[in-house]
Amino acid sequence: MRDLFKMLQDAQAMQARLEQMQNDLQQLSVTGSAGGGMVTVEADGRGQIKRVKLDPAAVNPNDLEMLEDLIVVAVADAHKRAQELAQMEMSKLTGGLNLPFKLPFA
Repeated sequence: MRDLFKMLQDAQAMQARLEQMQNDLQQLSVTGSAGGGMVTVEADGRGQIKRVKLDPAAVNPNDLEMLEDLIVVAVADAHKRAQELAQMEMSKLTGGLNLPFKLPFA
């Protein structure tokens, strides 16, 4: 019975550390870019977009489709970087164990 109680305590401690990690990730920042930096996207460590910056040279009224594509690529790059950051932080938390599931916030 004592082992079960210890397992529950360990699970609660892990949950608290996961919640703290989520809060910490919210405070971190990653940047994705496209078009050689013509479009940059800033996101927090959880992948939430915080800012989009456009170089005026990227804004061509005659070719809005290119700008749209650059924005999509920059957002995807920011999300990828946020996911890599979350995985790196998770590996610190789990001692490098490769868990067989995805984080709900990555």
